Amino acid sequence: MDEIIKIENVSKIYKTGTTKVEAVRKLNLSVKKGEFIAIMGPSGSGKSTSMNLIGSLDLPTEGKIFLDGKDISHLNESALSQIRGKKIGFIFQQFNLIPNLTAKENVALPMLFQGISSKKREKRASELLKMLGLKERMNSYPNQLSGGEQQRVAIARALANDPEVILADEPTGNLDSKNGKIVLDFLKSLNKKGKTIILVTHDQNLAKYAEKIFWLRDGKIEKVTSNKK
Repeated sequence: MDEIIKIENVSKIYKTGTTKVEAVRKLNLSVKKGEFIAIMGPSGSGKSTSMNLIGSLDLPTEGKIFLDGKDISHLNESALSQIRGKKIGFIFQQFNLIPNLTAKENVALPMLFQGISSKKREKRASELLKMLGLKERMNSYPNQLSGGEQQRVAIARALANDPEVILADEPTGNLDSKNGKIVLDFLKSLNKKGKTIILVTHDQNLAKYAEKIFWLRDGKIEKVTSNKK
């Protein structure tokens, strides 16, 4: 399998006035195409910073980040956003749906930024929502949907541009156990179809779904464990 993400000696330093906080220190991590990995660690371990770096939402202070073999460490925001839009789908704990757009419009939005025609956007959004059991909820607004339904809309949106990588940040954090299992089972099914899944979590029960777990502490990888049998 080829590496789809590779992080080499990456550090991220945030400055507040005269104070420096090293959120991630000399991080080395690689993810192969089709893997399901989890990044785990307690609060303050550097999980969120690592996720932002892996997902090209942030740039490193030092080190290099490769996405599909391309060094993206020094790209400008415009170039990064184009790469993100094509290669990575994001699922967040807070859903982050746009309140004044319907479920279908939320799912179609990422395709708009990739220049996909209105007809194709609508067709793809409808297909994804049907696949996630939301055929009857396409024209509902986020405040008319349950938490589980909102997260399924968010998953459909993450899949809109058929990305190679799905980056899920505590995707079940606001869900009950039943809806949480639905979300994780769906991520597992996507992985079986060849998608690369990166799950960021503090919940060891969720990490059991992953093949490999990177354990973070104080901005460094403390250990790597495997769930393969």
